[in-house]
Amino acid sequence: MNDHVTDKLPVIKIEGLKKGFDGQVVLENVDLEVYEGETVVILGASGSGKSVLMSLIVGLLKPDAGRIRIQGAETTAFTDERQWDPLRLKIGFLFQGSALYDSMTVGENVAFALQQHSHLSEVEIRETLKQKLAVVEMAGVEDMMPSELSGGMQKRAALARAIALDPPIVLYDEPTAGLDPIRGKHIANLILRLQRELKVTSVVVTHDLICASAVADRLALLKGGKFAFVGTASALRQSDVPYVQEFVEASTLQC
Repeated sequence: MNDHVTDKLPVIKIEGLKKGFDGQVVLENVDLEVYEGETVVILGASGSGKSVLMSLIVGLLKPDAGRIRIQGAETTAFTDERQWDPLRLKIGFLFQGSALYDSMTVGENVAFALQQHSHLSEVEIRETLKQKLAVVEMAGVEDMMPSELSGGMQKRAALARAIALDPPIVLYDEPTAGLDPIRGKHIANLILRLQRELKVTSVVVTHDLICASAVADRLALLKGGKFAFVGTASALRQSDVPYVQEFVEASTLQC
């Protein structure tokens, strides 16, 4: 753990988390704390449980055991979907496939949450969406349709939508998936900027070690439903744990 987070309370706290499907264990006794202003990257091979863990964090799945606290609220104890509503306004989520609304312009996509969950006037909403697009280096595209954008531009537009309400927490599901290395690096730089400039707390799920190393304060590597490693990128590369060494070597070869 980095020294700069040790004196802070965890924004996200995961304890003893278990999840399985049809008798097959996916996650078993997973523990993790994410601190204010920190970026934690969850790594793992395909099928290691990364996306399942992210789905549990955002409440799309229920764990079989264990608990998750987000800003002190025990979300795993929620019994009504409406209990999530105040918390979800504090969480920005970048979907793996961007998930922009095809029938809306880019500006309408970014404005949607502002129209639904803020008291801003239409003029203020228009100004805010332009600001958010500028943050992700997409100024001037608000009248374009998602189909007119490249894959990297769609990711950035989706990120502008995710931060529209200035959430203190941003979650990224495979943010560089499907992008070439140059566009992937661009997305990684944006994640880093958001942490530094907006002080957001972030969780990034990825298999991309280059992206992970660029943005992470700490990395957590899943294997067999548990974390085989939690620590800094330099410590990951210096680890003498066989699986960690194997993962790093395989990731380097892929790059």
